[in-house]
Amino acid sequence: MATEETKPQGESELPPTVTDTVPDVVKENISSESEPTATTIPSANAPDPTAVNDGDNPNAAKPKAGKPEKDTPTDEAIKPAKKKAPGVEDKPFGDFITQDYLPALKQGLEKLGTRSLELHFEKRKIPIKGYAQAPECWQVIGKWQPSYKQLREFNIYFFEENINALKGFSCAEGDNFSTMESFLIDERKVSLTLLVFGAIQRLNGQKWLTLN
Repeated sequence: MATEETKPQGESELPPTVTDTVPDVVKENISSESEPTATTIPSANAPDPTAVNDGDNPNAAKPKAGKPEKDTPTDEAIKPAKKKAPGVEDKPFGDFITQDYLPALKQGLEKLGTRSLELHFEKRKIPIKGYAQAPECWQVIGKWQPSYKQLREFNIYFFEENINALKGFSCAEGDNFSTMESFLIDERKVSLTLLVFGAIQRLNGQKWLTLN
């Protein structure tokens, strides 16, 4: 008959130790080292590395470095650009010639010594000798009578109602007109200033102005 194992007298039954009651996973990770080491034990209090609040989680994943986001455009930036104000050259052809070109040309020529200058704008035949059926076009006609000299006249021809289209020039002292020549044909876009300068330059080349 088996007898019960007797314990030495004087020794009482010891309660179980902590090691005896913890799960096996803890036992496997118990270390006798004095320095703390990382373990694979899951913890309910472990910080979430995906948290974005650095104050709550020092181990929060940091955003990747990259190009800074562009500032959101302000209301001022998205406003459409203001359209450029139209110039006098954008007026209807006839209005531009009568309201702007004739006064500017008259002022420019009088500053250079022309006296009793008359300027007209009209549609009439191109002066071609011996050709009764000459075509008509709009013309700026200038006339003045220098002292002790014959009447001087020049014509600027606009073959279309467009200052940027083909233009011509002729002049006469007395009754004989010069051969018609082109006028400002090398300019893609003609301005008021250029039209005045072109006429003065051509008349100065004729030695009709006091610049000579």
